[in-house]
Amino acid sequence: MANSIMASSKPLIFLSSNQPNRIVQIPKFSKLPQIPKPLSSSSSDLRTQALSFSSATVKSLALIAAFAPPSMAEAMEKAQLFDFNLTLPIIVVEFLFLMFALDKVYYSPLGNFMDQRDASIKEKLASVKDTSAEVKELDEKAAAVMRAARAEIAAALNKMKKETQEALASLEKQKEETIRALDSQISALSEDIVKKVLPS
Repeated sequence: MANSIMASSKPLIFLSSNQPNRIVQIPKFSKLPQIPKPLSSSSSDLRTQALSFSSATVKSLALIAAFAPPSMAEAMEKAQLFDFNLTLPIIVVEFLFLMFALDKVYYSPLGNFMDQRDASIKEKLASVKDTSAEVKELDEKAAAVMRAARAEIAAALNKMKKETQEALASLEKQKEETIRALDSQISALSEDIVKKVLPS
């Protein structure tokens, strides 16, 4: 690609140094000569009109032909796709230097940074896996503590139930005893009242 660009940058008009410098004087026209248009298409009319051109028209056509650049086909023949000259080794050296410089300046530090980041990520993942075992142990301990606490709460509730049942039973006994005591006192008082009210 680079060689084809370089080949296309060659001049189309080649000036050799061994030719003497010619000074060409271009005639100055106040008005450019006009080429007359043919009125009829017969070949005899065209010949007569071509012969009737003025000398100024012929001179201008000759000047145009003399200073015309070489055709594109000739230039393309001279410009090859690959020119194996001094530019090829220079381009190879430039490419190798650029490859070496980019490797040292850009790709090696970037590769080292990526390796360090990868290692730190792997280390963090390993530490997370290690902590997951610790988390499992802590979960098991928490579950054991919860089971022990539930057992203690269940035992305390059972104990409180027994104590409240015992307290209720003792209250029932006291109630019955007080009712009996009150009954005996009521009967004694009623007898006293009856004796006092009714003399016998």
